[in-house]
Amino acid sequence: MLPTRNLLVHCRSVTGLFYSWNVPEHAPFCCWTVQSPRHAATSHDSTATRHARRVYVGGLPPSANEQSVAIYFNQVMAAIGGNTAGPGDAVLNVYINHDKKFAFVEMRSVEEASNAMALDGILFEGAPVKVRRPTDYNPSLAAALGPSQPSSNLNLAAVGLTPGSAGGLEGPDRIFVGGLPYYFTEAQVRELLESFGPLRGFDLVKDRETGNSKGYAFCVYQDLNVTDIACAALNGIKMGDKTLTVRRANQGSAQPRPEQENILLQAQQQVQLQKLVYQVGALPTKVVCLTQVVTADELKDDEEYEDIMEDMRLEAGKYGNLVKVVIPRPHPSGEPVSGVGKVFLEYADVDGSTKAKTAMHGRKFGGNPVVAVFYPENKFADEDYDAAA
Repeated sequence: MLPTRNLLVHCRSVTGLFYSWNVPEHAPFCCWTVQSPRHAATSHDSTATRHARRVYVGGLPPSANEQSVAIYFNQVMAAIGGNTAGPGDAVLNVYINHDKKFAFVEMRSVEEASNAMALDGILFEGAPVKVRRPTDYNPSLAAALGPSQPSSNLNLAAVGLTPGSAGGLEGPDRIFVGGLPYYFTEAQVRELLESFGPLRGFDLVKDRETGNSKGYAFCVYQDLNVTDIACAALNGIKMGDKTLTVRRANQGSAQPRPEQENILLQAQQQVQLQKLVYQVGALPTKVVCLTQVVTADELKDDEEYEDIMEDMRLEAGKYGNLVKVVIPRPHPSGEPVSGVGKVFLEYADVDGSTKAKTAMHGRKFGGNPVVAVFYPENKFADEDYDAAA
C-alpha cells in the first residue's frame, strides 16, 4: 500500500506549458503529485533536471489513472532495487493523457529515471507498456546530471522481466514472426521460438481492447548467431491453416552460413515436433495420442505386444481413470492399418488426460522424445487413428 501522505490530484489544460512534448494544445492532462518534504527539490534544481527525471509511458490501458500508475511504478521500482535517492517512493508526479493513453512519470532523481528505463515492456494491468525518454530529453545535458543507463544490478526478474531485455527488441537482430494462428498462446509461441535457444526479448502483439493475439510477434535471441538459423528454419512452416513468415524485422532474411547447417537441421527437426504438437491437440480432450513410443516391428510379436499393452496400462493408469488403451498393430496379411506406431489413451475425464499428456510429453523412450497430444474424441470413437485435428 502507498504510505499516507498529502496527495494532490488535479486536471488542467496544457496550452503552452508542455510544448516540448509534442502534444496538441488543450490536450486533457491530469496530474498526480506527491507533496512531501523528503521529495522536495529546490525550484532551480527541479527545473534544471526535470527533462532527465521524466519518463514516457505509452500503451496504457483505458482503466489506468494517475494514482494507479504512480502506485504501480513506485512498487516495481522498489521491487527491482531501483530506488537510489534514499527512503521513500521514486515517483513525484504523473501527468496522464487519457485520450492518447500515455503518461509522463516524473521521478525524484535522474538515476531513478534511468533505472525506470529498464522497465520497458513490463505488464501494467495485463498490458505491456512502452517506457521511453520524452522528446525533450537532452542526452548531452543529462550526462552531466547522473547515470543515463539503468544500473546493471537491478533485479528485473522480481517483476517478470528478463535481465538484459531492456531494449532487447531493438536492433538489427530483431526477428519478425508473422502468420501465427490467433489461438496460439504466448507460452506456445515462446516454446516454438526457444527451440533454437533462450530469448533475450519477446513480444506477442495483442489487441489492446480484447487482449487477443494479432497473429504476429517479435523476438531477439540471447545468442545472436542463431538469428539467421531460426529465420531459415521457421519461415514457410505451416501451422494449422497459417503459414509462418519469419525474417529479420529491419531487413530481408539472410541465409545461414555453411558451418550453421548442422544446427539448422537439428532445429528444423525440433520444429516439426512442435508443429505436430500444435496442429493436433490445441484443445484438451479425453484422449491422448503418443508417438515415438513403439515401432511396427515390436508390435508384430504377440507376446511383446501384450507386454507393451500391460506396461502402457500401468503407466497411463497413474494419471487418472483410464478407460481404454488402443495400440494399432500391423495386419498379418500386410494390409495397411491406420495408426500403427501410435498409442491412444482414453480417460474418463479431461483432468486425467491432461495430467497424462503433461507427464509423458518429452520423456525419452528408446532415445527418442515422446510426443503427446490431445486427439479428437469423435475420430477415436470412429476408430480413425490417422486423423489430424
